[in-house]
This record gives sequence, structure tokens and C-alpha cells, in this order.
Amino acid sequence: MTDLKEKGLRALIWDFFGKLGTHASSFVVTIVLARLLEPSDFGLIAIVMVIVSLATVFSDIGLGGALIQRKKLHQIHYSSVFFFNVLAGSFLTLVTYFSAPWIATFYENEQLLPVIQAASFLFVISAFHAVQTVILKKELKYEILTKVNVTASIASGVIGVALAFGGAGVWSLLAQLISREIIINIVIWSKTSWIPKLAFSFKALKQLWSYGLNMFLAEMLDTLYEKADYLIIGKLFPAATLGFFHQAKQLNQFVTEYSAGSLMSVLFPVLSKIQNDLPKFQRVVIKSAGVISFVSFLLLGGLYLVADELIVLLLGEKWVSSVFYFKIILLSGFAYPISALMVNVLSSRGKSKAFLRLEIYKKIIQTANFYILYAFGIEAFLYSLIVSSILGTSLNIYFATREINLPFFSIVRPVIVQAMIAVSIVVVIQFATSHLQLADFLIMLLKGLLFLLAYIHINWLFKVKSFEYIKEQFKSILEILKRRKEGTA
Repeated sequence: MTDLKEKGLRALIWDFFGKLGTHASSFVVTIVLARLLEPSDFGLIAIVMVIVSLATVFSDIGLGGALIQRKKLHQIHYSSVFFFNVLAGSFLTLVTYFSAPWIATFYENEQLLPVIQAASFLFVISAFHAVQTVILKKELKYEILTKVNVTASIASGVIGVALAFGGAGVWSLLAQLISREIIINIVIWSKTSWIPKLAFSFKALKQLWSYGLNMFLAEMLDTLYEKADYLIIGKLFPAATLGFFHQAKQLNQFVTEYSAGSLMSVLFPVLSKIQNDLPKFQRVVIKSAGVISFVSFLLLGGLYLVADELIVLLLGEKWVSSVFYFKIILLSGFAYPISALMVNVLSSRGKSKAFLRLEIYKKIIQTANFYILYAFGIEAFLYSLIVSSILGTSLNIYFATREINLPFFSIVRPVIVQAMIAVSIVVVIQFATSHLQLADFLIMLLKGLLFLLAYIHINWLFKVKSFEYIKEQFKSILEILKRRKEGTA
């Protein structure tokens, strides 16, 4: 096994289990908070997080990705980006803090004013650990990142729950967000050796800027369009409605994180290192597409089957309105994992202009979705997401495969195959279990188990390539774990 492959797999293992630990703790916290707080509280935080997400893009302007993608770097590059991030974060804190009255007036909700003002400090706090995080990712030191994120997630979750029990309402959610960033700073500075030098160079920033500018513009567009539904729903509908939508969308993040999150996080630095070895690059992309397709539709199909029982059992009856939103969002959930892989192909090859052009094309498609939301409501908007997801993913695949000289259908094929398998199994299981009279927990367990067994069996029976890639990666991971165990024995 090559050194890079082994490092990449080690990073993947650490990142996956780190996300598992982080999301397990966050999931437990969300369940508790959902039962203690009202949907309107989550609606308020959703609006705040839109503002935070948009402004966070400006605090980095693509320089973090440029640090990972660029091969030749010096201390001055890292230090310059660090001080730029801190200055930009401080500026954004001030702008957001003093814009809070206008935002609260726009949404006709006075409760937003103090919440947004407090949330504005997230910019400057997060700026202090941005470069350390980039360095750890570039060097594939995901073991440290995992420990940092899990520690911060658990500790901030305890703080949020304690405040919710004390009747703090929406402030418990905000305290959880702010304390998490503070804890990350404390732990990551204690775990890493890099310290910025008292030096700053506009020349160093300019060298990164040639790549970072296009990435920044693309990320800004992507974030704006990703969060625009929150802005529109928050303006047109009650805060509780946004809370239901937000909770459904957050649950859908489960598919994103566990089908592609860890792989994408590790794959960008890995692909950047092999960007000049096209045959090797192609093999990595094809296998990654197969793995992502298998895992994505495994999660999508299983969650769609158990959605009705899952949300009520976990969050309570008051969240039942989220079930419909969640099930429709799942139908377009395949798009992000595959699109993220294609985006990594372009960005790791340094094709930031093509990346930006691709984002513009996709945003033209997505603009129609927001018109549908405004004119016809949330239900029509959710169905339109399915269509735009198919079109947007097709564009991503077209641009990426053209860049690395791969046939278009080499990426599309595993997606179609796994989709057909998942849909067929879902239809059969829904029909077979529709008349069963069992407790919600038992029916959820039965449907989930049947789907898992059928999905794996069909892939095994027909020797589907995606499943073969999964088995291959498991063997490699087991080899690493075995060698590590022998080394510590």
C-alpha cells in the first residue's frame, strides 16, 4: 500500500469516526433540545445561522482552500492568512452587530436583535483557529481534528442542554454554538505546534488570491443559494414553520456527512497531491463515485422508510410537521455527495475558473426554485428541488469528467444502479409492511433491517462494482488496523 493511500485511509478512518462521535453527541443534544424548546426557537436560530454562514465566507475569501491546494508554501503564507482572517472576522463582527436592528426590523421580530448581536462574535472567535485547521487537513492529521471536534461537541452540548433545562430558550442554542467555537480554539491551540509569526505580506496573499478569488466567489454563491430558502421562509412564514423546515434539513445532513463528508474532507488534500498523475487521479475518482453512490442510497432509502416513526420517536409529536419536509428533501439527497466529489475534482486540479463558471450555471437553475417557493409555497419548492438536483449534479459530472478525460457515464452509472436498487426495495417493503399492527419502534426497526439486508444482498448477488469498491476499502482499512495493533503490541 502506498504511503499516500495509507495516510489517506488513516485520515478517512479518523475523520469518519470523529464525525460519528461529534454527530452522535450533537444528535443526542438535538433530541433533548427539541423536546425542551419550541419549533419557533429553532426557527430563530436558523435565521441567525444564515447570516453567520454568509458572513463566514467573507472571513476567509477562499484562502484556506488555496493553502491546501498550493504545493509550495512558506511561513509567511500561513501567518498572512491568519492575520487576515482575524482582521476580517473582527470587521464582520462589527458589521453584523450594528446591522442587527435592521435585520430584526426586516423580519418583524424583535427577539432577533439581541440574538444576532451575540452571534456576531462567532466570526472573530472562529477566525483564530481557521489556519490551524487548514494545516492539519493539509497534512492529513485528522486524528487531532477528530479529538478537537468531539471534545468541543460534547462540552458545548452539555452547556446547551443545561441552559435549556434552566429555561434559557433560544439562548441555549446560541450558547451551544459560541461555546463550541471557544472550546475548539482552546483545544486546537494546545494540540498543534504552529504559531503565527508577527509578519504579514500582501504579496503572499496575492499568490494565494489567484486561486482563492474564484473559489471565494463560487463559495459565496453556493452559501447564498444554500441558505436563501431560510431567508425566504423566515420572511414569508411563521418562525415555527421555519423551525420544522430547519429540523428536516438538519436531519438530511446525516446523509451528507456519512455518505461523503469524511471522504470529501480527506479527498481534497489527497487529490491535490496527485493532481499531475492523471491515471491515478481517474482511478481514485471512479472508486470514490462508486463508494459514495452505495452509501448515499443505503442511507437515503433506509431513512425514507423509517422517517414517519423516526421523527416522532426522537423529537416528539410536536415535530410531526417535519416528516413531510424530510421525506421530500431525501428524494434530492443524492445530489450533494456526488456533486461534492465532482467539485473536489475541479478544485484539486486548480481549475477555480471552471469551478466558478459551473457554480453560476447551477445558480441560474436554482433561482427558479426560489421563485417557486415565493409564488407557490414550500411543498412546490421541495418538489422542484428534486428536478434542480438532477440538473445540477449532471452539470457537475459533465464539467469534472471533461476535465480529467473520463466518460460521463463512468460516474452516472453507479448513481443510476444504486438508485434503482434502493427505490425497488423501498416500494416492496412499504407495500409488505403497510398493514402491520406494531409499535412505532418495532415497525421502524423491522423496515430498517429489511432494507439493509436486501440492499446489501442485491449488491452482492449481482456483484455491483460499487459494492466491490466498498469491500476493497474495508480490506485496506482492516490491514491498517491490523498493522497498527501489531505495532502497539
